[in-house]
Amino acid sequence: MSGDDISKLRIKKTETVAESGKKKKIIVVMIVILLLAATGIFYKKGFLTPPVEVRVSKVINIYPSQTYTLLNASGYVVAQRKAAVASKITGRLVYLGVEEGNRVKKGQVIARLENDDAVAARNRAMANVNAARSALDQAMAEFDDAALNFDRMLKLSARGSVARSENDIAEARWKRAKATVSSQESLIKASEAALREIEVMLEYATIRAPFDAVVLTKNADIGDIITPLGAATNAKAAVVDIADMESLQVEVDVSESNIGIVKNGQPCEIQLDALQDSRFRGKVHMIVPTADRTKASVMVKIAFTDKDPRILPEMSAKVAFLSREVLPEEEKSITAIPADAIISVEGKESVFLVKEDRAYKTEIKTGGRVGNMVELLSGAGIGEIMVAKPTGKIKNGTKVKVLED
Repeated sequence: MSGDDISKLRIKKTETVAESGKKKKIIVVMIVILLLAATGIFYKKGFLTPPVEVRVSKVINIYPSQTYTLLNASGYVVAQRKAAVASKITGRLVYLGVEEGNRVKKGQVIARLENDDAVAARNRAMANVNAARSALDQAMAEFDDAALNFDRMLKLSARGSVARSENDIAEARWKRAKATVSSQESLIKASEAALREIEVMLEYATIRAPFDAVVLTKNADIGDIITPLGAATNAKAAVVDIADMESLQVEVDVSESNIGIVKNGQPCEIQLDALQDSRFRGKVHMIVPTADRTKASVMVKIAFTDKDPRILPEMSAKVAFLSREVLPEEEKSITAIPADAIISVEGKESVFLVKEDRAYKTEIKTGGRVGNMVELLSGAGIGEIMVAKPTGKIKNGTKVKVLED
C-alpha cells in the first residue's frame, strides 16, 4: 500500500461517541428499571414500610371455672385431726411396728416400751388377789360354822339345856366370823383395784393409735428412751406423728378487704402445685373468726368435696372462690383464645399468628364461648402467639411490632 492510501484512512469519531452514549443511556435505563422493580418488591414485602404496632395474646389451656372465679388465694393442705403419739410413762422403746406412710386403725399397737417391771408388779397383784380370795373362802367357811353353832345354841338355850354363857360365846364367835368375811371382801376389792392399777400402768407401755390415720413421721427408733416431756438428753417425746387423711382441708389467708366475698358453703376449686393437671371440688368449711394483724388477713378453711389418696398434708394449694358450682361438663380443661382475636369473613374464622415479626392469617375452628374466651378446636396450638385485636392494617404477612404490656 502506498503512502497516499494510508493518508486517506480516517476514524469517524462522531459515530463512535454516539454509539457509546447510546449504550450508556441503555445501561442507565436498565439500572433505573431494576431499582424500581426492587423498590416495588421491597415495598410489597414490607421492607420499606414501618411495622404495625400490635398487642398479642397466647393460645392457652383454661378451665371454664376461671371465667366465674371471684377471688383467688394460696395456702396449704392441713390435717384437722393429727397427733404426736407418745407414752404417758418413761421407758425404753423395744418394739416399733410402723413406718412412714403406713395406715393404722384406732387401737392398733404402734409401739411398745420395756415393761418387765410392770409385768412383775401385775403378777404380784394377781397373786395378792388370789390369796385374798382364798382367805375369803376360809372366812366364809368359819362364818358358816359359827352361824350353825350359834343357831344351835339359841335352840338349846331356849329349852334351858345350856348355860347362858355358852350362848353368848357362840354369838360372839358368829359376829367375829361375819366381820372377818366383810374384811376379806374388802381386801379382795383392794387387791383387785391394785391389779387394775398395775394393768393400766402396763397398758401405758403399749402405745396405740388413737384414731384411724396415716403415719407422717417416725421420731424414735428401738432403744430410744421415751419420756412424756422429752426433756432428758437423747430422750424422745413422740414416737410417731399421725394424721387423719379424712380430715384434710386447705387453709388459706384472705385479705381483710376481700373477706366479704367469701361465704360459708361457697363452692371452690382447688389446685395443688404437686398435681397441676387436676382440679378438686371444695366448699368453704369455716371462716376463722379472728384476723391476723401482721398479715391483715383472715384464715379460711376449705373442705374437699371428693377425697383423693394423692392429696397429702402440707402440699401447697391455690383456691378459687367461685360464684356458682362447677357443672360436670366444665370439669375438664379446654384450649381457648380471646374472642377479640378472631376475625370472621364469609363464615370462616381466622386469627393472625405472629411468627418472626410477621402476622400470618390462619384459619381456625372454634367451639363454645366461655366468658370472654372461645374454645379452640383446631388451627393453632397451646403457646402460639396471635394478634390480640386485629385491625384493617393487618394483612397476611404484615410486619408487626409487639408492644409490651
